[in-house]
Amino acid sequence: MTRVDVVIPVYNEERALPQSIPELRAFLAGTDFPYDWRIRIADNASIDDTPAVSRELEKQFPGEVEYVRIERKGRGFALKQVWGEGDAEVRAYMDVDLSTGIEAFPALARAVAEDGYGVATGSRLMKGSQVTRSLKRRILTSGYNTMIKGLFFTRFSDAQCGFKAISRQVAERVLPRIKNNNWFFDTELLILAEKMGYRIKDVPVRWVEDTDTRVKIGGTIMEDVHGLIRMRRERPWRDVA
Repeated sequence: MTRVDVVIPVYNEERALPQSIPELRAFLAGTDFPYDWRIRIADNASIDDTPAVSRELEKQFPGEVEYVRIERKGRGFALKQVWGEGDAEVRAYMDVDLSTGIEAFPALARAVAEDGYGVATGSRLMKGSQVTRSLKRRILTSGYNTMIKGLFFTRFSDAQCGFKAISRQVAERVLPRIKNNNWFFDTELLILAEKMGYRIKDVPVRWVEDTDTRVKIGGTIMEDVHGLIRMRRERPWRDVA
């Protein structure tokens, strides 16, 4: 049976994990989710009680929850590490705060497991999505995705939603080409995958803004702009056979 790894990248999330992991586990175990599954907590160098909390969850749900410690910060680095070393046919991730409604997860997994897509990504910008967030964030997200389309002529609609799944082949061929280890990782993944010929499925989602987010808007914007300029200059997909 097809197996789906659900990776939860975390940094100092001792408070969120005891709520979100049981909720996600109950959803996967209690619905008609048609695949084998495993939740993998990817801890990128937390300095609070995240390790202890994660190990307790691992004991509480043996065989269903796995804790992975990575001694380096960076969400992108954590995903490259855990996705890259995995052996599941479908490798997904979602944010620990579950800002994206998990009811969309079966459609996300199915797009890769059965429908032939290399990548599936949640979209807060397509018809059918339900989004609760500030006007400022809406404008920034829309403007950023318009910039991507203008520079790279891509078809996916939302680069930054923390709700994605990739195939084994994408993990093997695309991940090693991604240079960014932080927040631009998502954008780089999608641009590279599309330019390398993989089909990308946009999945409409319900999304509620996390007011306790660790994301620093100013720094993230600069990282994203620099990343887009680098990719436009280097065009790292050009030498793909």
